[in-house]
Amino acid sequence: MKVTFRWFGRNDDSVPLEYIRQIPGCEGLMGAMGQFVAGEVWPEEDIKAYAEEVHAAGLKLEVIESVNVHEDIKLGLPGRDRYIDNYIVTLRRLAKYGVKLIVYNFMPVLDWLRTDLDHVNSEDGSRSMFYDDALVRDITPDKLPEMMLSQSNGFSLPGWEPERVQELGRIMDKYKGMTPDDLRQNLRYFFQKIIPVCEELGLRMAMHPDDPAWPIFGLPRIAHSQEDFDKIVALCDSPANSICLCTGSLGSVRENDVPAMIRHFGKMNRIGCVHLRNIKFMGERTFRESSHLSADGDLDMYEIVRAVYDTCPDTYMRPDHGRMIWGETGRPGYGLYDRALGIAYINGLWEAIDKERRRER
Repeated sequence: MKVTFRWFGRNDDSVPLEYIRQIPGCEGLMGAMGQFVAGEVWPEEDIKAYAEEVHAAGLKLEVIESVNVHEDIKLGLPGRDRYIDNYIVTLRRLAKYGVKLIVYNFMPVLDWLRTDLDHVNSEDGSRSMFYDDALVRDITPDKLPEMMLSQSNGFSLPGWEPERVQELGRIMDKYKGMTPDDLRQNLRYFFQKIIPVCEELGLRMAMHPDDPAWPIFGLPRIAHSQEDFDKIVALCDSPANSICLCTGSLGSVRENDVPAMIRHFGKMNRIGCVHLRNIKFMGERTFRESSHLSADGDLDMYEIVRAVYDTCPDTYMRPDHGRMIWGETGRPGYGLYDRALGIAYINGLWEAIDKERRRER
């Protein structure tokens, strides 16, 4: 397992690279460069500068999470070819500087969504992100930007960039009448253009699940169950078409057996990376993000890590959304302390499982 940490760059992250380098077992980043608008070609000089800074800190940069897919591609509009061409140029430039995996999503309009980014957990006073579907059902989409951005602590929120938020209502209207099958066909078209390039470059694409794992505001969503990802894998039969197995996103639906999903897709060599986090259910479609410890949430992290060990042990992993603890402030979900604790916990599980397996041999 290749342990990594998400980093948004020195100008947009509260955690310096030298601190990340000190986390035991952490060897690299899942990098994010959020300054670029979806569909824009990333300048090579910016990629080079980011990569050189990461490498100078003694860390690897083999994964990038922020090459966002333009809405015209998801909508299947005539302008999609131009944006796909731009996407390919960016892929080539990233591969030139050692990137091997691109994490992306195909969620229409709305990326991840929470209703409270600073929920106080009564048992210990820590703060975490919280989702209440009843609240989402009671508001209109135009209220979402204020709800999200007012709680950002001054940091950018991936998927909630200002230029994207400004177009929210207009773009949502374009999805009226679109079915999940329509969206899958637009994804197939995207694959037909980019996967051959990825195969040429030695790159893999890893699709992130819908977060949370169900449709919102009537928008079609196609990536929140094993059945969904079986269909996505079948759209393009290539190891370059892989999955970012996010345990918290998929785990937000109680019926999703996350360890079984890891084993299913891991055996197929279709897991490009895993985002490991835990959640605590607070009601029907209501949850908060907990520490990584199994006992603190409702996901069995031991079984999850064991499934990774057994079926995709060389995959990239990063601890996902952490709580704010010990007085820390920063981008919601992306402080240092709780995510570093998450890595320590996952490393402990990994070592124990590895020793178990060696004894069994």
